[in-house]
Amino acid sequence: MSMETISFANPAFFWLFIPWAGLIAWYVFRRATLNSTIRFSDSKPFLNLKQPLKIRLRHLPFGIRMLALSLMIVALARPQSSNEWETVNTEGIDIMITLDISGSMLAQDFQPDRLEAAKEVASEFIAGRPADRIGLVVFSGESFTQCPLTTDHAVLLNLFNSIHSGMIEDGTAIGSGLANAVNRIKDSDAISRVIILLTDGVNNTGSVAPLTAAEIAQTFGIRVYTIGVGSEGMAPYPVATPFGVRLQNMETQIDEDVLRNIASMTGGLYFRATDNAKLKSIYQEIDQLEKSKISVQEHHKKQDQYFFFVFAAALFLIVELFLRYLYYKILS
Repeated sequence: MSMETISFANPAFFWLFIPWAGLIAWYVFRRATLNSTIRFSDSKPFLNLKQPLKIRLRHLPFGIRMLALSLMIVALARPQSSNEWETVNTEGIDIMITLDISGSMLAQDFQPDRLEAAKEVASEFIAGRPADRIGLVVFSGESFTQCPLTTDHAVLLNLFNSIHSGMIEDGTAIGSGLANAVNRIKDSDAISRVIILLTDGVNNTGSVAPLTAAEIAQTFGIRVYTIGVGSEGMAPYPVATPFGVRLQNMETQIDEDVLRNIASMTGGLYFRATDNAKLKSIYQEIDQLEKSKISVQEHHKKQDQYFFFVFAAALFLIVELFLRYLYYKILS
């Protein structure tokens, strides 16, 4: 801030200046009543008479003590400077990563395959957002929560790395996966609530239609970023044969219209990832988009300034004790 402003956290302590002023009044009255009068017929012998230094400085210890008390009162009121406020950008985002783990995610148009590539890039994304709560929902033929929202990213990453295709019945229940993620994040009071939905297929099972789940997300103000994973045209899929697992080129089928509609309805964006590098750049773009959305959210931390007043009060008390018990005795 360009102009310094001082505020007080405990201004009620300023009422202590009333008894403080009373002490000064009592001191003045007491000194006045202690004066005595002696009459002389001639004042000439006293014209050049100088008062000793001890007499001239007799009010100084009291003045210093009252100054120290006033500084203590100010310190108790806790002065705080607003020109030294600490501005902190609050991340405040809850993110549910919703990941397709169906058999088609084993296609090797990504290295080493779609699922492992998605796990690796998402892990880097998680590591780059230590202030956010992040959770994980997985789906194929059905959906379940692998990890609820948490700031313990070490636990999240361990659970993330343990997922694999075949954990649950095969299929692509995009709507169920999205609905599960919405249910996990809808009651959050975070500044921003986000779902990142990644799939490589077409919804073909589940009890919730994808656009119905999107409408629910829209109702709760949850933004959904959708990512379609898969190269254009044909891709090598692992297929079980009597001679073992063999790679077979099959057409990539992604319901991009549905994914676009989900993103559009909820205020998110749709992305298409055709290789590892593109997928990484998509997560980086989402990372920047979310940071830019909340960079205006700030809180201010005032800086306490009472330490100076406490130090000054202690210093004045030491000076007052020195004058009262040492300096004046030397002058005597």
